[in-house]
Amino acid sequence: MSFKFYKQFDAMDCGPTCLRMIAKHYGRNFKQQTLNKLCEINREGVSLLGISDAAEKIGFRSLGVKITTEQLKQAELPCILHWRQYHFVVLYKIKNHKYYLADPATGLITIDEADFTRNWLGDKETNEGIALLLTPSPQFYEQEDEKSSEVRWSFLLRYLIIYRKLVIQLLFGLGIGSLLQLITPFLTQSIVDIGINTRNLGFIYIILIAQIALIIGRASVEFIRSWILLHISTRINISILTDFLIKLMKLPMSFFDTKMTGDIMQRMNDQRSIQSFLTGSTLTTIFSMFNLLVFSVVLAYYNITIFFVYALSSILYTCWIILFLSRRRALNYKSFEVAAKNQSSIIQLIGGMQEIKLNNCEQQKRWEWEHIQARLFKFNVKSLALSQYQQGGATFINEGKNIFITFLSAEAVINGNLTLGAMVAVQYIVGQLSSPIEQLLGFIQSFQDAKISLERLNEIHQMADEEPAGKEWNNNIPENKSLTISNLTFRYPGAGNEPVLENIDLHIPQGKTTAIVGMSGSGKTTILKLLLRFYEPQKGDIKVGEQLISNISFKTWRGQCGVVMQDGFIFSDSIERNIAVGDEYPDKVKLRHAIKVANIQDFIDDLPLGLNTKIGSEGNGISQGQRQRMLIARAVYKDPQYIFFDEATNALDANNERVIMNNLQEFFTGRTVIIVAHRLSTVSNADNIIVLDKGRIIEQGTHYDLTALKGDYYKLVKNQLELGT
Repeated sequence: MSFKFYKQFDAMDCGPTCLRMIAKHYGRNFKQQTLNKLCEINREGVSLLGISDAAEKIGFRSLGVKITTEQLKQAELPCILHWRQYHFVVLYKIKNHKYYLADPATGLITIDEADFTRNWLGDKETNEGIALLLTPSPQFYEQEDEKSSEVRWSFLLRYLIIYRKLVIQLLFGLGIGSLLQLITPFLTQSIVDIGINTRNLGFIYIILIAQIALIIGRASVEFIRSWILLHISTRINISILTDFLIKLMKLPMSFFDTKMTGDIMQRMNDQRSIQSFLTGSTLTTIFSMFNLLVFSVVLAYYNITIFFVYALSSILYTCWIILFLSRRRALNYKSFEVAAKNQSSIIQLIGGMQEIKLNNCEQQKRWEWEHIQARLFKFNVKSLALSQYQQGGATFINEGKNIFITFLSAEAVINGNLTLGAMVAVQYIVGQLSSPIEQLLGFIQSFQDAKISLERLNEIHQMADEEPAGKEWNNNIPENKSLTISNLTFRYPGAGNEPVLENIDLHIPQGKTTAIVGMSGSGKTTILKLLLRFYEPQKGDIKVGEQLISNISFKTWRGQCGVVMQDGFIFSDSIERNIAVGDEYPDKVKLRHAIKVANIQDFIDDLPLGLNTKIGSEGNGISQGQRQRMLIARAVYKDPQYIFFDEATNALDANNERVIMNNLQEFFTGRTVIIVAHRLSTVSNADNIIVLDKGRIIEQGTHYDLTALKGDYYKLVKNQLELGT
């Protein structure tokens, strides 16, 4: 019985995917999304503790151990291994010094003991590696199967149905092309059997003209088919990607904290393999299978023996190719590992050249690189040998088939069972039948790629929207715009993470400026993100007036919030459109006011194109201070009721900071303002200052009250404001 394999959707999903495979091995199905949540996966991935906690929640007994290879051989399998110090795999069988692994990143692989110990053993001194042993309890079997997120091909077919008329035209064109191609061997036969045998040159001319007409016809059909295919594939490509982006923009902000940018980009690239499968592989394979069927019938019509020889050799050829797939996959897995090390080694050599030379370790680093090259060469030799065996066998089967069919055809001609023209036609047909077999093998690979891509897209499409359609949302901000935080506790996803905020009670009055200060890691930015609804608190409430913030529409709430975050984003666009984000036609009065408040007029005036100057990754580079002033201008332009500043002036020089803070004091009038800052000179005028330490409020009051108290706030500002002792 083969071990059920699941491929991880994202780079950080390896742990939950391993748990999913083991649960399936014991007869229970869980969705990837469910296990990701139970493992408390975050942007850094998941820890062994997180996997263990999730396993316990679904009914496993788990035991994390640090053991030797010999002890592992006595353990109950399957189990989860910590692999190469950064990855998780499933070990499901050990037999004859071979280790059978399910790697969620690559597939089912088999490696020898030397490779296994090199990748698994973390502690080279004690020869021990880390494993998570899992045993199902009675509670596990009481769990109900979750409906698998099976591939919904109907999701894709609806894209094709929209263009069904074009698809029908395309299939009609494929059929016409096949029929035109089918006529060719009969014309070839007639040239030999009639034209040459009767020495009738006029007949040959007629057949040649017919063949030219067929060539023109086939070329025309192919030309039209290509245009139709381009039209369908482009529109399907855009439709799938647009639907994905629409869904992506409806997801909660917390989703983007747990996903790597590369994973999201991979999902966006997945639509290409789906589109290629729908409009390329599938239609081409249908065309090829139609040709295979038609030409097989014609070949059988000419000579049934030759047909059976061709069929048997094609089956043998397919089996021969498939025979090498598992070995090639294992070899690719090993060579990928070495190639990745080679890439890292080159980057370190170039990037760390100064340190290498300063520490006189040139020879050592070069030897390390040469050792990797030796391993890479070894795998290249093995890969070449494998390719030669595969190619040699395939060539032998194909060429042997052609030679044998030529012999059978010639024998049939000599025995009078086949005409010479028919023999030429048979050779043409055999040539036409070779391509569909290869395309069928390619289709199988394309189908697998499309299936994995569709599963990735399905995972996103099945996630709950930030604003579920069924819930009643309040689209108005209450008249009382004060913010109240009651008994709030929050910790970031990840097993074993301590609460960032604990039992916070805080009142932020309407129209006043509230500052939040504290050491790094005290939870200042987290409060801002909770108020902006990046996350939902695990415990406690946040209210706007008497209204729970969770009942207010996300768009309504954020529409009233002007925000400057530490990592605010600058788009590759003009300065004008970067400030007036979301406005197709910016309001010039608001724009001038925002530029004045943010004190960036001089910077803009020095640019040749002024407000139309393109900035961002594809435009002019700007300094960190200019970037922060641009973000402040963006928040001011929005003219919001609430202002949230997170270290909004930490990159500004003292002069710019003073000018901007003076400008902002006027802008803040009548607005509810929350400022997070390390540079305490920016918060001294706040109506209330909150001092955080390790997720708790330890002091609050005005600047003068807190400095007179000579407590923690006093210690924080002592050096910055030179208060003395």
